[in-house]
Amino acid sequence: MNRPERLEAVPVNEYEWAYSLVDSSRISTFLISILLIVYGSFRSLNIEEEKNQQGQSTNESQHTIDTTQAMFLPIGASVSLLVMFFFFDSMQMVFAVCTAVLATVAFAFLLLPMCQYIMGNCSSSSTKIPFACGRFTSAEILSFCLSVMLVFMWVMTGHWLLMDALAMGLCVTMIAFVRLPSLKVSTLLLTGLLIYDVFWVFFSTYIFNANVMVRVANRPAENPVGILVKDAPRLSLPGKFVFPSMHSAGHFSMLGLGDIVMPGLLLCFVLRYDNWKKAEANPTDLPPPPLIRGSLAQKVTYFHCSLIGYFIGLLTATVSSEVYKNAQPALLYLVPFTLLPLVVMAYLKGDLKRMWHEPFVKAHQPLEV
Repeated sequence: MNRPERLEAVPVNEYEWAYSLVDSSRISTFLISILLIVYGSFRSLNIEEEKNQQGQSTNESQHTIDTTQAMFLPIGASVSLLVMFFFFDSMQMVFAVCTAVLATVAFAFLLLPMCQYIMGNCSSSSTKIPFACGRFTSAEILSFCLSVMLVFMWVMTGHWLLMDALAMGLCVTMIAFVRLPSLKVSTLLLTGLLIYDVFWVFFSTYIFNANVMVRVANRPAENPVGILVKDAPRLSLPGKFVFPSMHSAGHFSMLGLGDIVMPGLLLCFVLRYDNWKKAEANPTDLPPPPLIRGSLAQKVTYFHCSLIGYFIGLLTATVSSEVYKNAQPALLYLVPFTLLPLVVMAYLKGDLKRMWHEPFVKAHQPLEV
């Protein structure tokens, strides 16, 4: 009688990448990045609606990226990356101080709605009070003071949680105050940044004998208070999110601010377009194409489509980093999964031509070609 073949046990390490997807650090990365994009997009939309109700131009408070800026932004980012790579040791104090100032303003903007809610019961909540170099409401002063306190705690402790909080403020502020005017500009910007990300992560090692992107992201800076305090901790600048694992000591998940902000600008654009299309809806408009009439694609908004694509792209980037065990350019996965479904859906709905040019420009104004 033949003996049955022995079943060999599958090593646990073979499925290690699958278990890592449900690690606390990965889940935190997914939740925080998606929440920041959604919140920042709606903050931007609210700012625009408030300005329109007051009869003010949004160009005064929000910066719109044009075609030229979209083409040269990856070049400028590459120059900045090289400056930080070669001259970080001599300029790290400057980087730390500038980052602290920007983070203070950005986190104050993030806290402003909460402070407005807290001060809402005060009769003088809308009265502007002289403070520093201007006049501000009590909620704005409160949010600024709380932000200064948080930045001070970060400088004194260097804790990763405080750094992540400041990075949240930077993300929301950039998504809320920077706008993409059209799908053409969005495509130019995201494609250029995809090439930028791939080059500096994958190919910079062959030129500079080091992964420039990873080296710059992981470099801690000298603490500005080190001149006064002897044992001041070195600061990891809030240009990224770091989420340590609760299950594996020493393991952490890292995601750059650009991997949230740049796709977030696209999602902010499509949210504005969804809102604009709904407001401009006319009963006499042509019905949707027969291909999507009555289908799920007709009911799904562009914002939901791009948000789902961002989630799938982030999931793909996470799987790739675990499988290949090295740093991955997240935009290599995020850009195709957010941009391509949007273009396909816009084509199916008959909105591609209108979205490609500046859809929010009045009809009597000439469109940029």
